[in-house]
Amino acid sequence: MKYGKVYFEDVQVGDALPPLVKGPLEQIQLTRYAGASGDFNPIHQDDAFARVAGMGGVFAHGMLSMGFVAQAVTDWAGAGTVRKLGVRFAALVRLKDTVTCTGRVISKTEKDDLRLVELEIWAETQKGEKVVTGKATLALPARV
Repeated sequence: MKYGKVYFEDVQVGDALPPLVKGPLEQIQLTRYAGASGDFNPIHQDDAFARVAGMGGVFAHGMLSMGFVAQAVTDWAGAGTVRKLGVRFAALVRLKDTVTCTGRVISKTEKDDLRLVELEIWAETQKGEKVVTGKATLALPARV
C-alpha cells in the first residue's frame, strides 16, 4: 500500500477523507485478527458461544474497526503523521458487513514549526449505522 502525502497548506476545514471500504467481513479475518492481537475471546470466533452470551452471534473486535479507521487516515495523510487517535465504539460489526471509513477536517492550527490538523473520523456499515466515531490529530509537513 502506498501512503498518501498531504501538505498542511493544501488542507482546508471541511475537506473529506477519501472513503476506505472494507469487507464484506469474513470469519477468516476475525481469526487472523485474533492471532495478531492475542484476543481469542470466543465471542469473535464461536457463533454458538456468542449467542449464548447474548450477543446475537459472532461480531468483529472493536479494535479491528478502529484499525480500519486508522488505515483510512494514514492512507490519506501518510505514515508518521498521526499524533493522536481516539475513538468510541458505537455499534457491532457483524460477519458479512461492509465497513466504510472516512472523516473530515474540523480544524487547523499552526504554532512554532508544528502544523496540526484535527479530523472527525468514523466508520459505518452498509446500512448507514456508525460503528466507530472519533477524532484524530495529525502533524502535517509544510510544502516549503
